[in-house]
Amino acid sequence: MAAKEPESPHARLAKMVVEYYIESGTVPDVSDVPAELANGRAGVFVCLKKGGDLRGCIGTIEPAARNIAEEIRSNAISAATRDFRFPPVGREEISKLSYSVDVLEEPEDIPDMSHLDPKAYGVIVRGAGGRSGLLLPDLEGVNTAEDQVRIAMMKAGIPPGEPVRLQRFRVTRYE
Repeated sequence: MAAKEPESPHARLAKMVVEYYIESGTVPDVSDVPAELANGRAGVFVCLKKGGDLRGCIGTIEPAARNIAEEIRSNAISAATRDFRFPPVGREEISKLSYSVDVLEEPEDIPDMSHLDPKAYGVIVRGAGGRSGLLLPDLEGVNTAEDQVRIAMMKAGIPPGEPVRLQRFRVTRYE
């Protein structure tokens, strides 16, 4: 069954990039995009789903590209081809994928978990030795701040009980 067409310019761009890259093996030009994508910089996560299940999700906490369009392009290709949890997306899957793009606001330091709401905020945990993990907000099955921090620590390879610095951030999610 084919996935629903993306409604936002952000998710439409992610879809176009993945399809172009998987079909041609080359990186598409993203210079002709709406102003909201051509202007401004932000960290961006691109997530792919297939049949409602995660199929790839890669992003940047801080902007690494010249604008949001280029950030989406880079992370969409990575989500489709470099997410270590999944094999690269194949041509036969393209029509079955749905897309979401999360544009991150600036992270802010928080003193403890009581300042988190997993529906409203994403979390970044930073441990010793520069290890860090991020979890986006409003994820299915993540209902408490404790769940959110535990999963982010696990993603970072930070053992339970190790002290961490916490940051929270909001996102605007585009589908």
